[in-house]
Amino acid sequence: MRLATQIEAILYLKGQPMGLAAIAECAGISRQEAKDALLELMDDYAHRDSALEIADTPSGYSLQLRETFQDLLHHLVPAELGIGALRTLAAIALKSPILQTELIELRGSSAYQQVQELVQFGFVRKRRQAEGRSFWLEVTERFQQYFEVDELSQILTQVNLEEENSDCEE
Repeated sequence: MRLATQIEAILYLKGQPMGLAAIAECAGISRQEAKDALLELMDDYAHRDSALEIADTPSGYSLQLRETFQDLLHHLVPAELGIGALRTLAAIALKSPILQTELIELRGSSAYQQVQELVQFGFVRKRRQAEGRSFWLEVTERFQQYFEVDELSQILTQVNLEEENSDCEE
């Protein structure tokens, strides 16, 4: 196996930037051998028609998506949601549809910003309440596809049955 190929595998498996010393240690080679193999690998990627590249970043060498594909990344994979946004999303999913005013009572005023974020990612749909000033919030098909949830009501029914059974066993 080529040393450059081994380093490619190390960078892929680590999934984060690595310094030259760490790469050399993982590969069991000298720093100079690691540097030479990295240069070879970088050259390979530079001449390849590939969506990936080996980049020398301030935090180390990284196997990453080329800059020209960043729009595709943002379209297909939403940015990481914070724990607060995930909890808000869970509350919406469990009670869908839910009035935004009820959600704010449950989650606090920070949920306003979290709802905006979830709408931008396409996980939540807002529709104006027919009578009143609030919005109905519900999860979208994109939420179900992204989190691989086909039928949330079936899951909730199963969870409720399991809770009832465990209550009976005590």
